[in-house]
Amino acid sequence: MLPTEVFTCFPGQMWDRVLSKVKKAVVFMDDKCAESLHWNGGATSVFESGARNLKQFSSFEAGGENEPKAVFVVSTLLKGRTADIIQDIVGLSHFQYCVVFTTVAHSIHLLANNVTAVLEGNPVFEQFEDKLCEWMGDMNYTAEVMHAPVVFAPVSPQLFLAPTFAHLFPLLPRDLETINMKRPEKKRFGSLTDVDLHSLTPELQIEIKSLASAVNSMFESTSTREESFALGPMSRLIAGELANHPQAKNRRKTAPNKASIVFIDRTLDLTGAAGHHGDSLVEKILTVLQPLPGHTTDVQVDMLELTNLQRTPDSQPTLAPGCLVQTQSSTARLLWETMLASKQKEAVMEVRRQLVEAASKENLPIKMGLGRVTPEQLCSYVQLFKSNWGALESHCGVIQLGLATAQTLRHPTLPRWDSCLAFERLLLQALGDSDFAGVLRQLLPLMKPRAVKGEEGSNSEYSSGSRSGEEECGPDELLVLLVYLYSLAGEAQPADDEGEEEKVERELIGALTLVITREAELSPLLQKLTGVEVCSSTTALMPDGSSPAVRLCSCCPGCGSIEELTMERAHTAVEGVFDTLRELSHARDHLKQLKSVYTASDGVHQAMYRPFLRQVLEEIFHPDRPESPDIEHMSGGLTDMLKTGFSMFMKVSRPHPSDHALLFLFLVGGVTPSELRLIREVVSAHKPGTQVLVLSTRLLRPTDVPELLFTTQRLVPDIGV
Repeated sequence: MLPTEVFTCFPGQMWDRVLSKVKKAVVFMDDKCAESLHWNGGATSVFESGARNLKQFSSFEAGGENEPKAVFVVSTLLKGRTADIIQDIVGLSHFQYCVVFTTVAHSIHLLANNVTAVLEGNPVFEQFEDKLCEWMGDMNYTAEVMHAPVVFAPVSPQLFLAPTFAHLFPLLPRDLETINMKRPEKKRFGSLTDVDLHSLTPELQIEIKSLASAVNSMFESTSTREESFALGPMSRLIAGELANHPQAKNRRKTAPNKASIVFIDRTLDLTGAAGHHGDSLVEKILTVLQPLPGHTTDVQVDMLELTNLQRTPDSQPTLAPGCLVQTQSSTARLLWETMLASKQKEAVMEVRRQLVEAASKENLPIKMGLGRVTPEQLCSYVQLFKSNWGALESHCGVIQLGLATAQTLRHPTLPRWDSCLAFERLLLQALGDSDFAGVLRQLLPLMKPRAVKGEEGSNSEYSSGSRSGEEECGPDELLVLLVYLYSLAGEAQPADDEGEEEKVERELIGALTLVITREAELSPLLQKLTGVEVCSSTTALMPDGSSPAVRLCSCCPGCGSIEELTMERAHTAVEGVFDTLRELSHARDHLKQLKSVYTASDGVHQAMYRPFLRQVLEEIFHPDRPESPDIEHMSGGLTDMLKTGFSMFMKVSRPHPSDHALLFLFLVGGVTPSELRLIREVVSAHKPGTQVLVLSTRLLRPTDVPELLFTTQRLVPDIGV
């Protein structure tokens, strides 16, 4: 059996290819590759490999006069905007040697250039090398272009994320309408399950092929033959592309190691993604702390408590933040893995234990505390290291995770998590007792504008009936609750009055529109949703240190203002939200067995959410190994097709996900920390000998779900062109 450590090493091995070229170079890297590097040794590894500088991949950056070598690391095609930026940087510099790494394989560059013939060598890369020499001003200078799949970020030994594909999300029925608009009436698709890869936009085709290529590179590097399975339309396309990948066919003939990989669409269970029932410390950290700029997963940890600086509006930008990634310290790395895989109480107690142990090693005057762990207690332990630079340096990883925990537990917006959880439980019980219109009506009392600070108790027109207090749900949380509820809409009792649901929806649309227009500050989600552009001068940290909100101004041309965010504009945006929401309950309509994630109350037990992932794993690890009608095996060649065909008439065993001791689960659209713990528990209970590695496009927080549903260009992802 192939140990999982072999796969855990794969991302670092790919980065070693890049690092072998950075000696004496100035390195330019785009955000997606920078996030991957962040989890693979970080900037430290680049400088330890001999790089002179590390800069953002931007037309506003350049090398110095004494920097003749450049290395570019990009996650996009080498054409269009990406090529223009490289040309700008080279044109402003004095390079004589340029190396370009792209995560996009040469075969996909051929596709992007409409070349279907099989060509020897790497002609697209060779042409780009000539362009680089031309831009450097001398064809005798040196240029190299190569493919390096630095796509995966090893967040833990059991979880790989692919930041490059963080905005790849399964398609929705409204996307099907867009696809069908460009097809003849007789050739239009009836459902998303009928859509084939070639009917998608060129951008989405390239994105899917790039993802399949990255997974293939991992199996190629580890000499693994995989059996691919899929649940959901998007997963079917990705698994099919992997199964039919030209290099994969050759690999499978000789690869000595075997594994199964199951691709699962996130849209098959949005209840789990939008819910607050996970009891996960990491989920709460990701939700309430401000994300690192340009990152989808890691957050900024405020390090001010370890300094003598006073907290002022100007102090924040002068101090570099801490983060969750700890690649240098094995102790901190193990603590992070415990936080990721444990329930909140266990995780918090382990944080305290590690801080106490670190302080004891340094002979710091620590006062032991028993009972409940409080944020004040954690901060008091952290501050013991404040004036001891040796101790601070030795234990900085544990200290950052301790601060992240303390700042989350005392964050003023954290009570909203409990408010959302309480309301979700209420909605779950209501679903089994009334029709959907009745359940929707329970949301109306929440749909009230928040009181503006300084307005409470005033004679303001909106002060009566407005919501105040940090524990109350804001517009972002209301959108998450709507996703949660609509993803379960099919579980409600049949309606007596068909028009009642439409009537309640109209009331909700009007109420939510009012809530948004009365916001004093627009969150990043609301900015994207309403299309209001805001200048950087209006961005400011909240006084409590929470995620930056934006005060709308009318001073700058092209900057969104209060006047621009009209009732009509907000109403149109909210109507679009509800158009998407109505589609969510149909995501599992094509499934035959795994159609529900809800168990109604039986009078003894309360109604419960049944995680889709748990049901899939229980099906895979069932001792009788039944053939699931919903888990589709993707054939990779004639032999598999014949085996599948003959099994209809003869006793020929089809491939099954549990055939091999190594199982990959790839969640397309994101995975939550709670689901990582669920996977570990189910595997331990049903088949302890199986090793399971989770791959996903991102680590989800509840507020990511409305962004991916309502503001993401699913059919036209940004491929850098």
